[in-house]
Amino acid sequence: MQKWLRSYFSFSKREYNGLLAMVVLIVLIRAVPFVYVSFFPEQTDPETERLAINKLMWMKQEKEGAVRQQKMAAAPSLKSTLFNFDPNLINADDWQRLGLSVKQAAVMSRYKEKGGRYFKKEDLQKMYVISPEMYERLIPYISIGLAGEQKHQQLNPEYPAKRYPAQQKAVLIPLNTADTLQLMEIRGVGPAFARRIFNYRQRLGGFYKKEQLLEVYGLDSLKYDEIKDQLSLDEQALTRINLNTALFDDLKNHPYLKYKQVNAIIQFRKQHGNYGNIADLRKVAILSAETIERLAPYISF
Repeated sequence: MQKWLRSYFSFSKREYNGLLAMVVLIVLIRAVPFVYVSFFPEQTDPETERLAINKLMWMKQEKEGAVRQQKMAAAPSLKSTLFNFDPNLINADDWQRLGLSVKQAAVMSRYKEKGGRYFKKEDLQKMYVISPEMYERLIPYISIGLAGEQKHQQLNPEYPAKRYPAQQKAVLIPLNTADTLQLMEIRGVGPAFARRIFNYRQRLGGFYKKEQLLEVYGLDSLKYDEIKDQLSLDEQALTRINLNTALFDDLKNHPYLKYKQVNAIIQFRKQHGNYGNIADLRKVAILSAETIERLAPYISF
């Protein structure tokens, strides 16, 4: 057994020298970084170090400042002045004087700007920024309605109730005569939709019913429902084409007609004479009843 172990673990002179060389090489590799640092210390630029430190300090101060501002904005105002008020009439500054924070006052102001109103004192409890404690503190000073406004002015001359102009009745946009700038006055219509509506109206000859807007590229039923009540329609503004004098070029661009249908209308007139009424148009075989019905407001004889 010992003889076998000795023969298995013994090294030849060549193997021993190779093992020794490998150990020395590993030691040298591990020692090189330490030796290099000792003889060639890293050169640092004092100005670079100073700038890096200043940058870190600036970032820390910015972060602390932002956090401090958030806390200040969210915190209720410590200095509050309670006075009689109508929540339908006061603005953000007044809410802050009553003790609300900047953010809370902004919420109350936006609610009013969007048409929100308070009809009784209890309505104020529905606002999530008004805590139960704040509501209990304010309730003795809430006066809603005309009487409340007069009381506010009498008891608080230094904080007069503010009047805001009543919203004017929306002006309807004339769909068949409006230019692109007027069309952009419609809520929900931007430059792209204004151009599409205008261009389609030019090809069509005008709209004889509002539902035709659904034929405008990209204008779906949701957009139509949003804008339809802002429009007026004048069928007298429609452009009509006389079928007895129209040329191919006069009809080819109409959205309701295809080239073959236009050619059939022209050829039928050449063969049978002028059209007298819609009934004559029904004799053109290639025209369906639906096409004739859609086309009728745009033609004359």
